[in-house]
Amino acid sequence: MSPTEPPQAVPFHIAIVGGGIAGLITAIGILRYNIPITIYEAAAHFGEIGAGVSIGPNAGRALELISPDVARAFDICRTDNQWESHRRNFFTCRVGDARKADKDGFVKPGVKVGDALFTTPFKVEGKSGGVHRAHFLDELVKQVPDGVAKFGKRLDKYSEAEDGSGDVVLHFHDGTTAQHTAVIACDGIKSRSREILLGKDDPAASAVFSGKYCYRGLIPMEEATALLGEEVAANSNMFFGYHGHMLTFPIEKGKTMNVVAFASKEQWEDSKWVVSTTKEEMVADFDGWGSHVHKILKAIQKPDIWALFYHPRCHTFYKGRICLLGDAAHATTPHHGAGAGMCIEDALIMSCLANEAKSVQDLEKAFTAFDEVRRPRSQKNVIESKQAGMLYDFELEGDDLDKVEKNFTTRMDWIWGFDIVAQVEEAKKLFHEVKAKI
Repeated sequence: MSPTEPPQAVPFHIAIVGGGIAGLITAIGILRYNIPITIYEAAAHFGEIGAGVSIGPNAGRALELISPDVARAFDICRTDNQWESHRRNFFTCRVGDARKADKDGFVKPGVKVGDALFTTPFKVEGKSGGVHRAHFLDELVKQVPDGVAKFGKRLDKYSEAEDGSGDVVLHFHDGTTAQHTAVIACDGIKSRSREILLGKDDPAASAVFSGKYCYRGLIPMEEATALLGEEVAANSNMFFGYHGHMLTFPIEKGKTMNVVAFASKEQWEDSKWVVSTTKEEMVADFDGWGSHVHKILKAIQKPDIWALFYHPRCHTFYKGRICLLGDAAHATTPHHGAGAGMCIEDALIMSCLANEAKSVQDLEKAFTAFDEVRRPRSQKNVIESKQAGMLYDFELEGDDLDKVEKNFTTRMDWIWGFDIVAQVEEAKKLFHEVKAKI
């Protein structure tokens, strides 16, 4: 997908609101086509919160198509399962909840609590693995030219320019404004752009609580290996349970084991989505679980609780010359490990469509095509990811382990095996055929 034509001036300038992973990869993709952009980031500098994020083979293929440099940034940061025999596995699945076991500790014939039940192989080729969010972002930042990003620019509202151009004027909390031909809004799950575009009274304008929250923590790999043995510590594992589950996987090139332990509740009352907790409260939440899980929990020194929200299905990703992308468009729960991957796919499609645009009017055609090809797939992931969390928590297929295995080992096929090249071509075809909504 690399540019084949010599650089030529384009009669428009695009604003990208948000400098997270989605915003930066989109910016890098568009800049490769010599299209002028400016990134507006609310924080004082680029930065990501959270630790590990999963990139599936579908997203790995998209990274390579966006830019070889972006793919190399992923390679620099990514951590695969450390054992070659586990390299192509998403997770090794186990029962972590001792309440599923019989009096002898067996969850099914020959398998005890904590033992391996089955694996979930990727099945398709493509770069995959986990990255530390902040480290990946640091590598991406190196590819953004100086002067492209402006910091401390928290969006307040949009308006239409008074000069008759139809441009979008961005109004920031610091009292400044900026005028651009169009806006790609990558401002995340708490997107102000989404609220403006859909209208604050639209039920889909803001994220809603998923019924799940999680504890996050890190354990040095040496300590994790001593607790669990090298095979479990150095490779990705999932522990099923009643109304909860736990993930463990290596990050930082195998130096650290990342832990995410999920639990359920009906409502989230706190105004903050990330709150501090004590180790005692965390361990109490997994009362009745087996020794593997309790060893892991007790090794986490400073756990945080993260409430898991998602965006309800909406009727459009764009309006006029403003288009939502990434988490601003389809924020999801993490149960498919595909949220970041969907953002990367978005970035590829948007950058290719931006390259097709040769006039100001073409930008809205690009947004129309983007909306049509990306909204069904990305919103399907939001819904099915929520269901996946229920599956792991014995809430979808119950605790029938054969049904859980059948569901889990097939449910990711439509994500990982996706033909992103075909969607690029579909989007281009739509761009040249469809009339933009005015």
